[in-house]
Amino acid sequence: MYQPYPGGDQPSQQPTQLGQSGAPVPSPIPQSVTRAVQVMYLGALASLVGIIIELLTRHSLRTFIADHATRNGKRLTATQVADTYHAELVVLVVVGLIGIALWLWMAQSNKAGKNWARITSTVFFAIDTLGAIGGLAGGSLSGGNANRFYGLVVWVIGLAAVILLWQRQSSEYFKRPRY
Repeated sequence: MYQPYPGGDQPSQQPTQLGQSGAPVPSPIPQSVTRAVQVMYLGALASLVGIIIELLTRHSLRTFIADHATRNGKRLTATQVADTYHAELVVLVVVGLIGIALWLWMAQSNKAGKNWARITSTVFFAIDTLGAIGGLAGGSLSGGNANRFYGLVVWVIGLAAVILLWQRQSSEYFKRPRY
């Protein structure tokens, strides 16, 4: 008797719910994933607030650059301070916008049940953890307390999202076949 290769063109052993049109009905999103997605939207909003905080505290950045930055062992000229200041502002805004885009992308991808998005979200959280440790150790350029507090808030939001994504009911959702 002929036995086909496992995973070949045999129908899936798992029962599928079919709608009235005969098309598969998507499985409901568990509450833990829904909450993780909501937390990710909150992370995007917090990142936007972070950009606003950076822009509102930009004068402390200019002061920090003027007081602490040197080139070839000499203090910067007024022109060099201004150029460095403007370049830093552009970097802060661009990085903030990229952060917002990543939060939104991961929220939508996790909502769709894509397991790679859950793993990628966790990797992004690990990277943010390293950045938070660096910020707490005094690694931030402007050194403002508002920036450190905002960074901690975003980190806690990321922690909440990752915890929700790795709960048992979330794991079951990510293991389901997608149609």
